[in-house]
Formats: sequence, C-alpha cells, structure tokens
Amino acid sequence: MVKAHILIVEDDKAVKNLISTALEMDGYAFSLAENGSQAILSAASGKPDIVLLDLGLPDMDGVQVIEKIRSWSQMPIIVISARSEDRDKIEALDAGADDYLTKPFSIDELRARLRVTLRRLNALKNQDPESHLFSNGALTIDYSAGYAMMDGKELHLTPYEYKLLCLLAQNVGKVLTHAYITKEIWGTSWEGDVASLRVFMASLRKKIEKDPAHPEYIQTHVGVGYRMLRQ
Repeated sequence: MVKAHILIVEDDKAVKNLISTALEMDGYAFSLAENGSQAILSAASGKPDIVLLDLGLPDMDGVQVIEKIRSWSQMPIIVISARSEDRDKIEALDAGADDYLTKPFSIDELRARLRVTLRRLNALKNQDPESHLFSNGALTIDYSAGYAMMDGKELHLTPYEYKLLCLLAQNVGKVLTHAYITKEIWGTSWEGDVASLRVFMASLRKKIEKDPAHPEYIQTHVGVGYRMLRQ
C-alpha cells in the first residue's frame, strides 16, 4: 500500500527532524521546505497529499502560504505552530487550514491528526460526485430528499439544525470556525450569531449524540469552532 506524501514546512531544525523521523518510521514519503516561498513552490510542483505548516517562517507569515495554496488547491493543510492564542488558530483556519496543532505536541497526537485527515481524503476520493447520500457511522443524510437519519430513524430537525448538520457533514474531519459557520448559516458573523450557534449546536447534539456531554460526532474546539468526526 502506497503511503501519503507529506510536505513539511518548518524552519526549526529540531522540530523538522522530529517530524521527519516519525514520518519515516511510519512509512510516509515526505519532502521539506524551510520557508514560505519554497513551500508554495513544493506544493505546486510536488502535489503532496498533506502539508504540515509552521506559521512562523523566515520570509513570510504561514497564513499567507495558506492563502496562496488555497487560491489553486484544496490539499489538506495542518498548521503546527507555537502560537496558542485562539485568534491565531481562527486566522489560520479561516484562511483555509484544515487543522491546528500547538507546539509542543506529541508525535502520537500528530499521527492521530494525520490519520483523521487521510480518512477524510480517502472518503472524498471514494465518494461518487453524483451521490446525494452522506453516511458517517449511524448517521445518514439524504441531501436530495432533505432529511437525516440516525440508525435508520428519521431525525426531526429544524431547518437551521439541518443546515448546520449538512455544513459539518460536507466538511467532515475539518475544523470550522464560528465565523465561517455563522456566515454560511445566517449570512452574517457577529457575537449574537455565535451565541445562537451554541444554542442550535446544543439542540442538534441532543438529537444525534447518545451522550451530548461526551459527543462522538460533533467535537467542540473551545473558542474556535466545531468539527464533525469521521466514524
């Protein structure tokens, strides 16, 4: 089985060596870039499956690299950064990053994030573009009929709950920020919308989660947003 090719964009030698050694042990192919310019060039020419991107690069901010890559590709980008503030995470995710790891991180955590991203990639590759059905564990959404089911039983969702569930499903495995979700659902993004979003999310969880206090499907990223987990 051919393992994914991963582009590591990191100027810190110790971190770069740690990541590359772990990827090599797991059988991944990888290439290296030490700055933003190299990263953009390598992403365009090498077409990696996943980009691991540090935000603090010597020649440009990592967010600019995300924006450049997103102008022509949807390849998954996992940010690895010492910046732990919510606003930094939100800026990177809103620019188009798929996930965010804060330094220092464990190699096991990195491996887990890579597995989640690869599962999402494989699901997208195997998905029939004509298909109107979404399936994730016990959850099924029939986009053409406009309803969702858990364990074969139809869920009684409000229009906003259904719209929210579809948005998360269409981005399964990806962290969506509060601002992105509220803009997609309501067309605006201000503090009142985020408060409403929390209410709708709590209501949606009660309908799809066995235990809303320990959700299996919709994960909260405190201060940042939400992600639907692939089952």
